Order: sequence, then C-alpha cells, then structure tokens
Amino acid sequence: MKVLANDGISAAGKAKLEAYGFQVVTDKVEQDMLAQGINEGDFVAVLVRSATKVRKEHIDACPNLKLIGRGGVGMDNIDVEYAREKGLHVINTPAASSQSVAELAIASLFNIARFTYDAYRKMPSEGAADFKGLKKSYSKGLELRGKTLGIIGFGGIGQELAKYALGCGMKVVYNTLPEDTSTKLTMKIGGNSVEVVVNRVSKEELFKKSDYISLHVPKQADGSPVIGKAEIALLKDGVALVNTSRGGSIDEDALLEALNSGKVKAAALDVFVGEPAAREDLLSHPKVLATPHIGGSTIEAQDRIGVELADQIISLLK
Repeated sequence: MKVLANDGISAAGKAKLEAYGFQVVTDKVEQDMLAQGINEGDFVAVLVRSATKVRKEHIDACPNLKLIGRGGVGMDNIDVEYAREKGLHVINTPAASSQSVAELAIASLFNIARFTYDAYRKMPSEGAADFKGLKKSYSKGLELRGKTLGIIGFGGIGQELAKYALGCGMKVVYNTLPEDTSTKLTMKIGGNSVEVVVNRVSKEELFKKSDYISLHVPKQADGSPVIGKAEIALLKDGVALVNTSRGGSIDEDALLEALNSGKVKAAALDVFVGEPAAREDLLSHPKVLATPHIGGSTIEAQDRIGVELADQIISLLK
C-alpha cells in the first residue's frame, strides 16, 4: 500500500511504515493537482501538515483513499466530518508537538519582555553608532516573574506552556471548554514531581487581568476571531499577545490598530491569515515578532509526529 506524505514525514516515521510494507512517497503534489496525484499514484493514505488542504472534492474524486492524516493538532485544513461519513479514517497527532509549540511561546514572552526582538533587528545596523541610545531605549524591560499569563485553550500545548510559565514564577489563568473550574498540573522539577492547581476563569476576566495572553485555539465555530476589536477593548493597556495556533484567531486589522495605538505593546505571531501569503504590513510592523509557522518544527517533535502517524496507519490499515 502506498502513502503520500505530501508535506513530508520524519525519517523515523517513514522507516517504520516501510518496515511494515508500506511504500512512502514524499514528492510534493501541488494543491490544484492533489486529487489527480492521489489517483495516479494509487495512494491509500495521504498525510498533510498545514500546507495541503484535503476537501470534499478531493475525497469524492479519490475512491481508493482510505486514510487522511494530519501531522499536528488542528485539522481545519481537512473536511473531517465529511471524510468520516464517507468511511475514511482521519487521524492527527495532538500531543506530539505540544512541548515544541509551548517552548516557542515562552521564548516569545521573554523576547517581548526584554525587547530583544527589536534589539536583534537594530543592533547590526545601529549598534556601533548608537549603542548608548539603543541601551536607553531598552532600559524599561520587565521580568516575567509575578506577571499574569492568560492561556486561551488548555489542551496539551496550553498545559505545557503553563508549566514553563509557572516555573518562571508567573501567575497563570486559563479559559477553555469544557467549563471546568481548575486543572491540576504535574511538573517535573529537579527530578521531583510537583503538583500545581491552575484556575479557569471567564474570557472577560482573563482579558482584564492578564499581562500576556497566549492563544491555543483556532477561530470560533462561526468563523469569527477569538480576539477581535470588542475583545481588545477589554484588554489591559500594554498587554502582549502570542498566537501559535491558527491565523485568524486574532483579527489582524484590529491587532494592527491596537499595536499602533499602544493598547497592545507587542504581538508574537507564528500563524497568519492566508498562509503562506501573510500580509506585509503585519510582518514588517516594529512591534510584531513574526515566525513562519514553526511552532512544531523541531527535530524531536517531527520524529514524534512521524512515528505516531505511522503507528496509527499500521493499526488501522494493516
């Protein structure tokens, strides 16, 4: 049986599938040729990440397709329910990249707090001529310890981020579904296990009390942003935002307005509306820390993703 890993797969995942008799092809099929490529290659499974979309028309056009796999968490680039109605297996790897995404998010908080993102831009061109001036402009950095981090979406990634933040001495609150009241996290510190209870609050309370907010949810069910103009009005002045989930979770127009007014002091964005064609005014904004959707792009996470996909494929198709 043939598997098309259209957005790639780790060597470990590919090797495991091949050990069980699967033929794995990693040659990229362009989006507008996807159905034709699946049929001509006689693939029974197609694996994607965020780049390739598998929609109803592809499912209808590929009668031999048995499985669609997403290397990562969100599956908004796959028509999941329709595929399952048609008898296809649809799988993902919700836990494999949690730590990697959480590490990018906590790194963003440090960068925002100490203005290092701006220093990295300016020191090469201005450091020699204006060292003292740059030093003065970055002299009002903040410590993360004692600040409040609000996490929207408290699944695997949100919980891993909370552990990092708690380890830095931050206060952590979260909002997610279902509407529980608290979550007990087990943290591994110096070989010891420490249990910490983190409290759920309403979105309104989270917006009003958080110094930093990190999103780990896609857009809402109706397609509206989680943080739009109305939500930004509720935020503390000088809040910082981090989005490593999906483009559109934060309204980009409202965000730019808030950055320009100073309501939001900085935003770290790993995801954008219309990827890969992210808007230039957002990428070039002096208060935006932009990365090209690399949250789960570590060697360790990709190995875990590949092996987890392979295990599920072997279980379901063998």
